[in-house]
Amino acid sequence: MVVYAVGVKMKLFVGIAGLVILFTTLWDAFETIILPRRVTRSFRLVRLFYQVSWAVWSAVNRRLPSAKLREAHLSYFGPLSLLMLFATWALALIVAFAMLHWAAGSSLNVPGGIASLRTDLYMSGTTFFTLGMGDVTPRTMLARVITVGEAGTGFGFLAIVISYLPTLYGAFSQRELNISLLDARAGSPPTAAELLRRHARLRDADVLSQYLHDWEIWAAQLMESHLSYPALCYFRSQHDNQSWLAAFTAVLDVSALMI
Repeated sequence: MVVYAVGVKMKLFVGIAGLVILFTTLWDAFETIILPRRVTRSFRLVRLFYQVSWAVWSAVNRRLPSAKLREAHLSYFGPLSLLMLFATWALALIVAFAMLHWAAGSSLNVPGGIASLRTDLYMSGTTFFTLGMGDVTPRTMLARVITVGEAGTGFGFLAIVISYLPTLYGAFSQRELNISLLDARAGSPPTAAELLRRHARLRDADVLSQYLHDWEIWAAQLMESHLSYPALCYFRSQHDNQSWLAAFTAVLDVSALMI
């Protein structure tokens, strides 16, 4: 009787933990991908992920021998971190649903064997990625509800991730366009002195004023895109001596000198 009570409490604890992981991961993905505003909450899975992954990546980068190799190494972090973040979310959701299956008693039909936690993980993985293998099937109504819920979650998660990437890269391309155009006016890397020197030849203050007006619009777009998609901060420019931060700093220096 005591062993049975302990087993029930353990399953209840695992089930609650699975629900917490499930809703925490889904809410974190919602805030990162769908919610178009900055989240100021101190603890977030995505913030913890980037703090840890960037600390490891930058520590490895500092040990590389040449500057060119370090630059190439840093350029991979933005895209790879995004893929690793998606994989982390998917793994957390698969484990959460496996915990729910285990808490429900591992009520699965297994050919020639007995369902275990390993079976729950296998069932969760095949359901989340909508593989539909059919070798392991739910046996009870609760197990069927969990399976259907995970299939819908996995399908929606993959659809959101696929739609998120073109939006992110569209914002990246829009950011890089003005940075590439700045080379012709401020040099590479861009400096405020070079920008003022080249415009001084025109002897027309209106040209520079209009150019700074265009960069005012770019700065507003930069703020909106980087608040909505913070991962863009880690995406480095495609060409050497180009950086959105250096370009923004050069334009701010020009504005300060003009004032």
